[in-house]
Amino acid sequence: MWQFFKNKYLTRFWEPIPSILFIGLLSAYYFGITGSAWAVTGEFTRWGGEILELFGINTKEWEYFKIIGLEGNIFTRKDGVMIIGMFLGALIASLFANNFKIRFPQNKTRILQALIGGAIAGFGARLGMGCNLASFFTGIPQFSLHAWFFTIMSVIGVYVGTKIIKMPFLQSHATLQKGSFEVKKPKNYEKIFFILGVIVFIFSLIYIITLMKNDSFNPLSTLGIATLFGLIFGFVIARAQICFTSAFRDLFLTGRGKIAKAIVVGMLISTLGVFAFIILGIPPKIIWAGPNVIIGGFLFGLGIVIAGGCECGWMYRAMEGQMHYVLVGIGNLIGSVILAYTWPFYSKILATNFPKINLLESFGNYGGLLINYLLLLLFLALIFIIEKNVKNKILKEIA
Repeated sequence: MWQFFKNKYLTRFWEPIPSILFIGLLSAYYFGITGSAWAVTGEFTRWGGEILELFGINTKEWEYFKIIGLEGNIFTRKDGVMIIGMFLGALIASLFANNFKIRFPQNKTRILQALIGGAIAGFGARLGMGCNLASFFTGIPQFSLHAWFFTIMSVIGVYVGTKIIKMPFLQSHATLQKGSFEVKKPKNYEKIFFILGVIVFIFSLIYIITLMKNDSFNPLSTLGIATLFGLIFGFVIARAQICFTSAFRDLFLTGRGKIAKAIVVGMLISTLGVFAFIILGIPPKIIWAGPNVIIGGFLFGLGIVIAGGCECGWMYRAMEGQMHYVLVGIGNLIGSVILAYTWPFYSKILATNFPKINLLESFGNYGGLLINYLLLLLFLALIFIIEKNVKNKILKEIA
């Protein structure tokens, strides 16, 4: 019984489609229980600001940090502990599956792609006040019109990115070897890594319980709950190898739209759950629907393809020891801090002078829900069309 459970749920990769649907449901509950959005780039930007604070730069006075907040620290903010939980969850999944191994980029081009692509994605995400998570499983389910602009433009950015990465100067010249994608280690490593995973898991639970216990006002501390949700998010995306970059990149490159379609269905599930919590009185997070999300969405989509990973993708791959994705994360920090510094030069022109449009307020509760569902169904239909056209094009080229 134990070996069956271990092999099926702890060491083998999970089917991505049910995992994505589960994440859609989980993100709705995260919003309902904590009142926060499942998003990561805003907190990464705060990390960048806090790093600059260590060097004597007063980032608390920057206009952008006054908007997103720079109070407390990583251990006292819900977003901070949620991301800690995500990293821990991804690390546990990696150790359980014996999939941890330090791996470095094979050439300088890949290093530049990671840093430059990561910086473009980080800049674009914060210009558009979000990322793939904040758009797919937060902004759209919370009925913020800006998320639709961001999503459409990020998909266009991914399409352009697929054209750029096909250019000869970005092609890898590494020699392929049989079994090069396997993480090979001596047999005893499997047991050692699994035990390490158990230790990290127990440590994580103790940390979560401590956070809950230390809240004298509420026995179920939101910090502890946020960490727990992050732990589950991180474990699921790592076990199912969920990467939103590859989902839409593969749609344009090979016509494989299976994961992209699952993401939309996950958004349908999340939308209904979030709607129920909004009706109960939990306020959604609505962002300016201005040119900032159009430009930012495009840059984000372009950047994640060049870098080779979105926020989810680079986080769990970094926890597998892939240093390329550590560099993507560093690039994200650099790009987001550049955006925060330059924000005053274009904030009014691109963002803050534009309205925050809530579909529920504009069309009524059920009217807004209907419009959101119709847009999601149109999005799903578009994926089917792109999938069919790309496959037909590939078949013609082969013929």
